[in-house]
Amino acid sequence: MTTDATTLDLDGYVLAVDEQFDGDDLADTRWLPYYTPHWSSRAATRARYEVSDGTLKLRIDRDTEPWSPEYDGDVRVSHLQTGQFSGPLGSPVGQHRFRAGLVVREEQDEERLWLPHFGVIEARVRAIRHPSAMVALWPIGFEDETANCGEICIFEIFGSEVGEDSGLVGVGVKPQHDPRLVMDFEKVRVDGDLTEFHDYAVEWLPERLRFFVDGRLVRTVEQSLAYPVQLMLDVYELPTDAPRDLDALPFVFEVAHVREYRSR
Repeated sequence: MTTDATTLDLDGYVLAVDEQFDGDDLADTRWLPYYTPHWSSRAATRARYEVSDGTLKLRIDRDTEPWSPEYDGDVRVSHLQTGQFSGPLGSPVGQHRFRAGLVVREEQDEERLWLPHFGVIEARVRAIRHPSAMVALWPIGFEDETANCGEICIFEIFGSEVGEDSGLVGVGVKPQHDPRLVMDFEKVRVDGDLTEFHDYAVEWLPERLRFFVDGRLVRTVEQSLAYPVQLMLDVYELPTDAPRDLDALPFVFEVAHVREYRSR
């Protein structure tokens, strides 16, 4: 399927997964509430969240501890992912090798819950306006083969870049350690208050990726990932030069839905 349409056209797709968050908890057949726990532990990386009133609310509280002081300093995160793989304890094998020197601290069982491969991935979310906050949806390769580790960034929104009537949204491809990919990532300005609900989507084709906000094409990347990905959905509290702004907490990242469409 190829298209040059500047609006998201779903006529050639069928809805495969419609995660509406309309119950009172996560579907454990799709979501794992941990952030790359192999580099830390499940206990230290367990997400704080609630599912209520038709939305998912990922949360960082005053007493949320850094997920991995050893490897990531004071970064705090509340995160869901739809797959998990790691090598044995003490090995350097694991998903999202975000820095040198990582070692598996808690071996994880392999779990393949929801791994899209081509099609459209879409989420409806509200960003957070605060200098320490960042929200993102960034599917990554499952990485059972070392090179299959590229990232599709559907949105990455820093609270420091969210104004009252527009903001910057990061979209594109990050190769991580996939030698077949090149860095092709850009922050695009989007009109509107990003702390209100907006729709973010990627049309993932074999030869390219097309990124949309509220159904409007904002960027095309002329490369693609050839392997399945797992979804990575999260809110971060990032350290700054200032002390933690405890009065601004909790950060609550609200998600109305996440959907996957596949070709007919």
